[in-house]
Amino acid sequence: MAYMAFDRDGSVGERAVSAAAGPAFNPVTYPGADRSNRLSALEWSVVALARRDRPSSLREPSRMSLALGSLFGRQDNPRLADPRLEALRRTAVLAWHRGAKALSDAEKEAFTAAGFTPGQYRTLLASIGAARLNKGRYA
Repeated sequence: MAYMAFDRDGSVGERAVSAAAGPAFNPVTYPGADRSNRLSALEWSVVALARRDRPSSLREPSRMSLALGSLFGRQDNPRLADPRLEALRRTAVLAWHRGAKALSDAEKEAFTAAGFTPGQYRTLLASIGAARLNKGRYA
């Protein structure tokens, strides 16, 4: 039986998110982080799911891929309906596959324009960076 570990304020604790995402992904906070720089459990779920998405999922499908999809069966669209969560997914996909240094200033601006704070951006990149470093340890 599964359970969710809630913090005193009612938010889902980091242990529950890390258990749901697997042993290689543990959300971390950077020194000096405050509660406003945290991501919610839903947002951490998006980050964990973005790990499996390919960078090609960030582009619009071409006419050829649409035609092949109709011929051989459609593929799932990993894009999210909520623009805020889609901005999070885009940033997470790029960070998972290319690393934090490969993210452009335009991506950071799109992330903050979606309603996230610079602190949440740093928390996201710190967590993904730590998971990328520990990838070989749990493989």
